[in-house]
Amino acid sequence: LHALSSKIREYDRVLVDCPVHERENWSLFLQGVGCIGSLLIPELQPVISDHAKLRLESASIRVSTGPLDLRSRALKRVFDLAVTCSVCLFLAPLLAITAICIKLDSKGPVIFKQKRHGFNNEVIDVFKFRSMYTEQCDPSALKLVTKGDPRVTRVGRIIRKTSIDELPQFFNVLLGNLSLVGPRPHAITAKAANRLYMEVVDGYFARHRVKPGVTGWAQINGWRGETDTDDKIRNRTEFDLFYIENWSIWFDLKILFLTPIRLLNTENAY
Repeated sequence: LHALSSKIREYDRVLVDCPVHERENWSLFLQGVGCIGSLLIPELQPVISDHAKLRLESASIRVSTGPLDLRSRALKRVFDLAVTCSVCLFLAPLLAITAICIKLDSKGPVIFKQKRHGFNNEVIDVFKFRSMYTEQCDPSALKLVTKGDPRVTRVGRIIRKTSIDELPQFFNVLLGNLSLVGPRPHAITAKAANRLYMEVVDGYFARHRVKPGVTGWAQINGWRGETDTDDKIRNRTEFDLFYIENWSIWFDLKILFLTPIRLLNTENAY
């Protein structure tokens, strides 16, 4: 899927002609890439009237709506930059204090980088404040953090509980590989019940047709923290796809407004 995304990243629309038995797989592939995707259905041609001025598109079915349109992407980007610059100035003292506390609490770098899936399945580096002991950091997320996890430092427990560890992702927003609001980027090897997310949820990669976000619709509806069961990642993905299909700048504003309120519920954050 990553190879396919790289091949078609410059295209707005892709039309696939494939054997009937491969259509279901191709449908899932096209839903996970950042373009409008259609499947050619040649058996439709005989039932289309000559007066329809038959074109190739007439005998195809659209299976992927693609990313947001150009106007929406531009509006979302301007919104991201305006809000993020203001927030970074406001949070500068908290960022500095957190960095000092991490440095005093345990040896190692302040910032932790993790490979995650971004827009169009691109692999990106997502920034976080380091919350684990350096020698026990897990950049591949092979083992999910659990309650009372001994790998987490004293300061780490506080910043994970309050989501302060996520604040460096505002710099990802400035760089352009994250948005303020969108599906949360998952580590490329993250698992639910010992299975990769893509193995648990059919069409999982459809959530990658927009930029991932610092916060999202799934998170403010309680789907954050540990994904130790299949249902947790299925529900999270369902909320992510609802957000994508119903995006508006007002929806983003609503999510941003609710995020600080929802963060007060730390039951699933550790």
